[in-house]
Amino acid sequence: MGEHWIVYGEPAAERPTLHPRHGIHDPVAGTPPRRPGSIRRTSTTDSLRPRGVNGPLVLRGRARDLLTPRSGDAAVLATASLDAEVAFMSERIVRSITTDPPIAGVEALVGTRASSGFRGAAQLAAAADHDERTLLSLLLDDVPVATLVSGFAVQFAGVRPVSDGRHHVQHPDLCAGWRTGGTILEEIDRTGFAPVVTGPDAPSILVSDDPLAWHELAPLGPNAMRRHRRLDLVAGEALGDALELDVFFRDSHVAFEGRETIIHEYSVRGTLDPGSLRFVEVEASAGSLPWSECIGAVDSARRLVGASATTLRHDVREGFVGATTCTHLNDTLRSLEDVVALAPLLATSIGEQQP
Repeated sequence: MGEHWIVYGEPAAERPTLHPRHGIHDPVAGTPPRRPGSIRRTSTTDSLRPRGVNGPLVLRGRARDLLTPRSGDAAVLATASLDAEVAFMSERIVRSITTDPPIAGVEALVGTRASSGFRGAAQLAAAADHDERTLLSLLLDDVPVATLVSGFAVQFAGVRPVSDGRHHVQHPDLCAGWRTGGTILEEIDRTGFAPVVTGPDAPSILVSDDPLAWHELAPLGPNAMRRHRRLDLVAGEALGDALELDVFFRDSHVAFEGRETIIHEYSVRGTLDPGSLRFVEVEASAGSLPWSECIGAVDSARRLVGASATTLRHDVREGFVGATTCTHLNDTLRSLEDVVALAPLLATSIGEQQP
């Protein structure tokens, strides 16, 4: 999306017609039960526009680590929050940002762009959090992509960038969805604009019999979007057994009438060697994808087999490129580096409960 925007007529009052080349529509409902001997990391980043779609973007991040021991009650290990305001319509400049727990020096991010370069600036401003893979490092890492994806709410409302043939920031074959000859580029060639995603209704991820399944989720209003993440790390039955991974990712949008639909949804399952934290098995599946071409990226997750979790954010960024990948699946895979922080906490818990 470009830097100069105009409104064509009134904002759309109805959902666009289902696009004939939409992707898979088989979203996940609910959340798997927490397993004894596991840690669950959940986060959400809400993209809000309280002053209308032409107003500033407000980002609200919330995250929690929850331990479910093999015996005894579940325990919250950590919580974190991030609140920021971004001048989305003018260069996506960060106007304010606060965190809890506070990060000394986070104010250095004010005035930066919440897009290219933000992650590098955030690593400098919050070096300790980055090195320790804290909840705040995850929330900061989500700022640029949550900002980018939030443009869908603007597009859905009828606002478009000035069309000069170069208004989109993506390029051909960046990912499976932007494949040469695919739906997005064909629509841009035909109309001058990327097509509007028509995803399925979003089933609730909450479960009535487990109020601790997720951290507290505030209701979303019109034009809001939410990025959901859940990472379950489960210890093996015996010392030295492989660690199990169960990961969920969803980007959703709330329309004017309150209808929530899904833009992207992925699940990832796998196992890791507990000593080396190398991936033994990795398998991704899609619950909802924008376009028919996007499903071609799912198999890319298997490339992680044999890779180390310790440098995953860097390795995925450098190695997972091109039309066989998906930037949103890559974002899901990058977050698996958080097991480096969670595995020792899980091992300590299990060790303390050994007879």
